[in-house]
Amino acid sequence: MTKMEEIKERHEENKKKLKAAGPVKLIILAILLIGTICSYVFYDYIYGGKNQWCTTRDYGNGLLNSVTRLVPQLITCIQVITIVLICVTILLAVIRKLFGKTQRSITVSRLVANLIRWLTAIILVIAVLAIWGVDTTALITGAGVVTLVVGLGMQSLIADVVAGLFIVFENEFNVGDWITVDGFRGEVIDIGIRTTKLKAVGNVKIFNNNAIQGVLNHSTDNSIALTYIDIEYGANLPKVEEVIRAHVGELKVPGALSEVKYDGVSSLGASGVTLQFETNCLEADIFAVGRAMNGAIKNMFDQNHIDIPFPQIVVHNSKD
Repeated sequence: MTKMEEIKERHEENKKKLKAAGPVKLIILAILLIGTICSYVFYDYIYGGKNQWCTTRDYGNGLLNSVTRLVPQLITCIQVITIVLICVTILLAVIRKLFGKTQRSITVSRLVANLIRWLTAIILVIAVLAIWGVDTTALITGAGVVTLVVGLGMQSLIADVVAGLFIVFENEFNVGDWITVDGFRGEVIDIGIRTTKLKAVGNVKIFNNNAIQGVLNHSTDNSIALTYIDIEYGANLPKVEEVIRAHVGELKVPGALSEVKYDGVSSLGASGVTLQFETNCLEADIFAVGRAMNGAIKNMFDQNHIDIPFPQIVVHNSKD
């Protein structure tokens, strides 16, 4: 399976999860929508002269009077929330349809969706406060001053947001890429507004976007799996290399994207001559391919009577 096929398969799995949760969301939205339509149909009974919650009506109980007079505002809040949620749901569905299934498209669509959700939350808060009689103009004006003051103390948060935008739009890496950040090598599973998540060996490492520097992206091209195997010093190196070159192309290594290649003598070790082999593979498979290549080369050596040395110690006795 190629890398893009894995990305698409993961994207399809996420879509299935969304579809599984979709019916519940749709049912809730449908109930809210029906309630909103009914509120407009019975407008006179809620807001007009026939309303049952008139501020002058007295039910003989102070608490009941206070609660019933809040009903029109509650219904208005439900109307606003319903309309906004329906619009956002449609917008997010359109975004998922418009963007393709490439790594970059998935990354950008997730970032845009996160931005829309944050903006929606802010808009809903302001709208609900306005319904309850809060002066939102003064609130927004005050928020500008507060934002300036808070921004001075939240420079790292602002830096994280800006860094996240640059990561996405400069295409430094995408969801599904394998990268190394600060010595941690993992697969990018999410690029958010503030943080980026890497997953490796069942662990998830979370980095603030502003702290991601000196990224090593392993997914821009196929990776190279290397393996090193020793042979005895007493072996005839030219004959060994002749045997290797004759059979190395026949090795079957699961996950390898090319034939195994013999590179030559890598070093002269304490107990033997170290030979180097390589093959191309996906970064996600580099360790599995390396292990499989070790086994295949060992079998090839056994079949052709090429011995792998045991550790040796040479002892010298001093002479008088």
